Order: sequence, then structure tokens, then C-alpha cells
Amino acid sequence: MKGLTWQKTTTGVWHSKVGEPSSLSPLAWMKQEPKHEALKRLGDAELPFDLEEVRLDHVGKMLVLSFPLTESEAIYGTGLQFMRLNQRGRTKYLRVNSDPKQDTGETHAPVPFFVTDRGYGVLIDTSRIVTVHCGSTVHIEDNRREAVLDRNTDKGWKATPLSSRIEVRLPDEGANIYVFSGPSVASVVSRYNLFCGGGTLPPKWGLGFWHRVPKLYSDKEAVAEAQEFRERGIPCDVIGLEPGWHSRSYPVTYEWARERFADPAGFVRELAEQGFQVNLWEHPYVSPDAEIYEPLKPLSGSHAVWGGLAPDYTLEEAQALYVNQHEEEHVRIGVSGYKLDECDGSELTNNSWMFPAHASFPSGSDGEQMRQMYGLLFQKMTTDLYRKHNRRTYGLVRASNAAASTLPYVIYSDLYDHKQFVRAMCNASFSGILWTPEVRKAGSSEEWVRRMQAVCFSPMAMLNAWGDGTKPWSFPEVEPIIRHYIELRMRLLPYLYTAFARYRFEGLPPFRAMPLAFENAQEYRAAAALKSLGEGEVLNTTDAAYGKQKVREWDDQFLMGDDLLVAPVFAGEHERDVLLPPGVWYGFETGERFEGGRIVHVQAPLERIPIFVREGAVIPTMPVRPHAPKAGEQTPLEWLHFGTVPGRGMLYDDDGVSFDYERGNSVWQQAEVRAGADGTLECVIEEETAGANTASSYSSTTWKLGLTKLG
Repeated sequence: MKGLTWQKTTTGVWHSKVGEPSSLSPLAWMKQEPKHEALKRLGDAELPFDLEEVRLDHVGKMLVLSFPLTESEAIYGTGLQFMRLNQRGRTKYLRVNSDPKQDTGETHAPVPFFVTDRGYGVLIDTSRIVTVHCGSTVHIEDNRREAVLDRNTDKGWKATPLSSRIEVRLPDEGANIYVFSGPSVASVVSRYNLFCGGGTLPPKWGLGFWHRVPKLYSDKEAVAEAQEFRERGIPCDVIGLEPGWHSRSYPVTYEWARERFADPAGFVRELAEQGFQVNLWEHPYVSPDAEIYEPLKPLSGSHAVWGGLAPDYTLEEAQALYVNQHEEEHVRIGVSGYKLDECDGSELTNNSWMFPAHASFPSGSDGEQMRQMYGLLFQKMTTDLYRKHNRRTYGLVRASNAAASTLPYVIYSDLYDHKQFVRAMCNASFSGILWTPEVRKAGSSEEWVRRMQAVCFSPMAMLNAWGDGTKPWSFPEVEPIIRHYIELRMRLLPYLYTAFARYRFEGLPPFRAMPLAFENAQEYRAAAALKSLGEGEVLNTTDAAYGKQKVREWDDQFLMGDDLLVAPVFAGEHERDVLLPPGVWYGFETGERFEGGRIVHVQAPLERIPIFVREGAVIPTMPVRPHAPKAGEQTPLEWLHFGTVPGRGMLYDDDGVSFDYERGNSVWQQAEVRAGADGTLECVIEEETAGANTASSYSSTTWKLGLTKLG
């Protein structure tokens, strides 16, 4: 049954309304205007199918939306997924939930947005749970007799036969549907991010190194730990406080524990003088001991969590109570931001906790809607609070949803599987969210190094010592390796900040899974050469019984910006295969030359994580500093050109802390390396200044040409 009317809303984006959706949804809550000019520059690509092929079926009270699916089509997205990259053949039940250990779709950020390598994407804008059947269902009329095999005798038998449709179970009330054109996977993702307002641009200090101290540390202990970073010469920008800074926690008060922090303002000021920002842990559930408890009580849900209120922050009065308290006790004394914990709930761990789906809230929303939206509510409230003071923030959150690309928050989890952490970072790049593979502890110095190497090439480089008290120097025998990669991140800060600026203005994720690194699906598949198990390898018998074919998804490597490819190595490994995009690549720290568009095998001794730089790349760097430059501070800039061919690189700069860049106070530089009249390479800097009041962060500029490895 058809029943869809499509309207083009902006360049490359179509909308259809199904049923009578709730007024509470991610797009409605975020209220971000699409970046229309950037969408126009992206181009108006056609969809790979006619919108008439999209079908809406009414099955009783159920609404099922479906899209045509080709035999070889890969499906990416659906939010922060830990178990696989290509979701083809899986059913994704997109409910917010903590610590997902099975491939059901439940996760911290179940974004109802998917993109296929045919060159289009779909967003279901709703505050309710959506189920996406990613080619995991077959209509009887599409059943092919030749595909019905005998499991006992036919090796080609599969538990999930090929499907001709992607089917989406919509909320019974309906939803707003958006379809995005490509033509490539990367352009679909960029278009989605731009439609949601663009990416986030963190403050420069947010891209430095973060260290979270044990939960019951006092002000003196936190200051002493910060000072040890400076004494050891290890860069660090942020000190994070865990639950013990509260006067009461689980549930929380949002008020300082005066026995541990006698003078909060003095504490924050003392750290600021040493170049440290302070980030505060909190969760949503308000303690009866909190001053804001009684006024929040009539504005809260019907069910308590850990004995605390679950406020209805869709209400302006509830928002005002939260914001005013945080503004007065935190923001005005210099606190830089928050770690928004446990706004997800759990049924997947040993303990179930959260208000139920049948909980009621004063606004009329129910528990299902509030749980799906809680992470977005907190992110936007705190972001708007800092915007009010013309200060950018950067923090952590444990739940998110669609339309989150503008929010300066990085998702994390209580899970700790290293390979899943890297896969999650790849998957996040499809859905307008950021993820950190934070480090907490390690069973050996080898694991410690491998985890720290990977986290230094992520949206947030953080050591979370809240429970174990670990430090970068916890394994003294490998401290030089750890120091090296923290320092390398600091050197690359201009490059990384520019990658985030492109996310902000162009929608292109700063960290990208490999399907986003190729021009088209055919090029990616040809280079990836996905293979079955090699000779002599044996499938797990359970997997074999259900017809599972093991293929390489390249979900353990990613691009950082346009020109650096990072291929993490895990404990027990000392070599690995790497899939390189087309072109020539160099080992960033070895100088080894590789032809791209293929799989290469590299050695990875403990002291080195494989990083590759594209030939012709021109990368802006700066000297190692104890912390990121503050507004008004200057540092030398050095452009590094790699290879023997011409190339170009970009540099974005602003004050690094305020929103003045939105009023034009920013600078874009293009560094072009080209052959001079005598054939030798020369560097030319072209500068576009968008605002007259923009002071450069760089005191001098030098360059090195024709490098094959980092000096």
C-alpha cells in the first residue's frame, strides 16, 4: 500500500510525513537550521531509485516503511554499533541502552539513520524506538525457488537469505522521514550532518589530552596529580572529576562536597593558572538532598531512579532550575564542561535501572520518549548554557540520538573491549556522533601501549583513572612510548582542529570509516577484496552451522582528516594488514612507500602504531606544548609536505574558545606546494580572512618539503 507524498526541502534532501508524529523529536528539539549554502556546494545529486519505489504498508496498527535493496548493497549507520560495520542482514532494534553486548541494535546512541553504498541515506525523526530490518526479511513474493537450499548438503545455505527490501518498523503514531542523496557514502553522510546544522567545532583545549582522577580525590589530590603532568613534561589540558566532587551522588546534588573541595572557585582558578580545564561528572537523577529537589519534584517523572528525581527537561521551568544552578555553581567559577553519565538506562547488564517506558512526565511524554531523548536534552541544555557565555565546551555523554552533530559531546561506555572500541569509532562516523576509545587500565604494558596509541588518534584522547588510579606513567618501562604519542597528538593539533572545522562547515566527519575514504562503492570493494577464510583456517562450528561466511570489514582502521590513515594494533599483535585508498602512501613514522588501492602488510613493533600519510599531503603542525594555546597565545607553525609530487593542505584558525567565528572572526589558509620554474618544489600560502578582528594563533611559519616520514 502506497501513501507517501514527498517534498524536496533543500538541496539533495526529501521529506515525507507519515501519520501524526509527536512534536517531540530530535530535529524539533535541536532546532538547527540546515546549512543551505554548504548543501548547495555539495551538489544536487539524484537518488539511485525513484521515490515511488518507497513503500508504506499498514499491518494492523503497525506502519512499515520499505526501500528497494540490491543484492550487493551494504548498509551502514544506525548509530553507535559495536559488533559490525556493515549492518546488512541484521535487524536493529534502536532503543537507548547502556553496555550493549549483543548485536541487537540497542546501544548508547541508536541513531535511526542509515546510509547504503548505493548512494543514499534515510533518517527517521522520532522520539520513539525504531526497528530497521537491514535486508533481514524476505517477502513471500520475493522468495526465489533457487535460493531455497538443503542445509544438510548445500554449502551455500545461508541463515539470512538475500532480501530485496530494507524494512523499517515505524512508531504507530508515525514519524517524519527524510531521504538524502549522495552520490557517494561520504557525501550522503556530509549531507545528513549539514542538514542537522553541521558538525561540532570543539575548543582547542578539548583536543588536547584528558585525565580523569579517582572518584574520591580532593582538591589537593587533583591539583597534585595535575602538577605531576607538568613536572614530567607530559601534555595535558583537562582534569576530570568523578562522582566524589558532589556532596551526595547516586542520586546527585550538583553541589560541591565541601569536605573535599573547600574553595571550588579557588581550585578551578589554581588549575586554570597551570593551563588545565576542569570537567565535572554528573548524571540526571536529583537527590532529595539537593537544593533544587523540591522545586523540581512537580516537574519530574512518575518513577524515581536510585531514589532521585528524573526531571522533565522538555519543560522550560525545569530547564531553568537546572541551568541556573549549574551556571551559578559551576560555569561562573570557570568549570569548562561536563561528563553526562547514565542518561541511558540498562537492561543489558547485571542490574536493571531506569524509569520504565510506561512512566509519565508532566509534559505528556512517556518513559519511552524521554529515555530516547534524555541524552539530547542534557547535551543541548549544557551547550546552550556555555553559548550564553560565549564559551565553547567539550564533554562526554553516555546517550545520544539523531541530529546530534552540532553537539560538543563524545560518547563513551562502561564496556572495555579494545577492538569493539575502535569499531565503534568507525561506526560513529556514519551517524553524526563522536566516540572515544578511552583508556582505564591494562593487564600488561603491551595492552597499555596499544590502548594509549589508539586513544591518541580519536576525537577525545582520555585516560579515565576514576576506578583504578592509573597514570600515563603507570607502566614505567613504556612511559617514553606513551609520552611520544601524547606529544604527537599535540604536534598535530592544527591539523586536527582543521579537520573538525571541515566537519563544522562541510559536514565531513574528522574520523572516517574506510567506506567513507573511497570515491565510490566499486572502488572500495575492489581495493578491499573481501575474502573468505584462508586455507587451513577453520570456522567456529556454531557459525558454520548457520552459514556464516567470515569476511574482513576493515573496521579496525580509519582516516583522521583527509591525509592520515591510522591502523591500530591490539595486544598480542606485532604486524597487520592495512587497506590503503588509491594513491601513494608513506609510513608516517617509517618513510616506507606503499602503492594504495590495495591491501598491504606492515610490521608493528610495540613502539609504533601504523600511521600512513598520503603523498602530496601538506600538514600543519606546531611544537609540543604543555597544553593547547589559549586565546591570544601564539606558537610557531610548520607545514610538512610529503612525497615528491605537488599538493595542498588547509589550516583553519580562530580564537579557539568562543563563538566569535560564527560572526566571521576566523581564518582559512591554503598551503600549496608546486613545482617552480626550475622544477624544484616551493610553498605558496594563500590566506582568506573572514573577519577583521581575527588574530593569528601562529607567530611564524616554516615548512619542510619532500618528506617521506615525520621528522
